[in-house]
Amino acid sequence: MERLTLPPGGAEAVDEYLEYHRIVGEDDGGKLFTPEEYEEYKKKVLPMRLQNRLFVSWRSPTGMDCKLVGPETLCFCTHRYKQHQTDFETIPQERPIDLPCRVPGCRCKAYHYVPLNGTQPVRCRCKHFADQHSAEPGFACNACSKCSGFHSSFTCGCGQPAYAHDTVVETRQERLDQGKPVGRDVPYAAMGGLTGFSSLAEGYMRLDDSGIGAPSAEVLDSPVLDIEHPFISTMQMPSTSSLQTLTDVGPSTQISSIKNPEEDHEAYFETRHQEKIKVEKVAKQKGKALPSRGKKHS
Repeated sequence: MERLTLPPGGAEAVDEYLEYHRIVGEDDGGKLFTPEEYEEYKKKVLPMRLQNRLFVSWRSPTGMDCKLVGPETLCFCTHRYKQHQTDFETIPQERPIDLPCRVPGCRCKAYHYVPLNGTQPVRCRCKHFADQHSAEPGFACNACSKCSGFHSSFTCGCGQPAYAHDTVVETRQERLDQGKPVGRDVPYAAMGGLTGFSSLAEGYMRLDDSGIGAPSAEVLDSPVLDIEHPFISTMQMPSTSSLQTLTDVGPSTQISSIKNPEEDHEAYFETRHQEKIKVEKVAKQKGKALPSRGKKHS
C-alpha cells in the first residue's frame, strides 16, 4: 500500500489550492491565476458575490425545497451549476432569473434542474431520457418527433411528480421574506442554495430550517406511541383486550416493558420477544387444561 507524503508546507499548499478553487471556480478558464491576478479577482468579485448571491432550489408545489442546488449539481444541459453564470454585478429585475450556461457551444439559456432516478437520468413520457432532449427552451426530444417537450412523471420523495416542481432562482431577501434559511455569507463561487451540511439531503429528509421547516416543539415533545412501528408495538404493554389473559397466566409470565439501564436495544427486544412467546405458550396450555362446559347430569 503506497503512502502519500507531502514536503514541509505541502498540506498548507493543498489547503490554499482548495480555497482558491472554491473562490475562483471556473473563472480562470483552467489556467491558474497569478498571485496578482488572484488578488485583483478577489477585490472585484467577492464584494459582488457577498451582496448579490443567488439561491437556487428545486421546489415542490407545497413550497418545500426538495433539492438545494450546489456547485456540482447537474443542469438539464448536463453541465454543472458552477459552469453557469452565477455572479451578477446587479441582480436582474425580471423574474424568473435566467442563469445561462457558459460552456462553449451549449445552448442552455437558463439553469434547469432535472432529478435523477438513483444514478440514472429520468425518462420523459416519450420514453427517452432527459439527456436525449435538447437543452434549448422547450426541451424538444432529439430521438423522436412526437415529443413536444420534456415531461416526466417521475415521482419525487415528497410525493409530487417532477413536472409539478420548479427550478427557483431567488435573492437573499426573497428567501428571508418566505422564512427560508440563507446561511452565512461565504466568498465561494456557485454555492446556490447550500446553507449547511443538511442542505445536501432531500427536502423531506431534512426536517430542519433548510427544508420546509423544523418540527414544532409540540411535535418534538410529544410522547412516543406504541403504534409507530409494528415490531415495537408488539413489544409494548399489552392492550386492554389481553389483560385478562395475562392475569390468568400469572405475573411471573407477563411481559416486562421496563428497559434495564444496562441492557442494550437488541437485548431488550430479544428479551421482550422471548417473554411474549412464554406468555402465549402458558396461555395456550391453560386453555387446553380448562374443563369443557357440558350439561350437568343428575
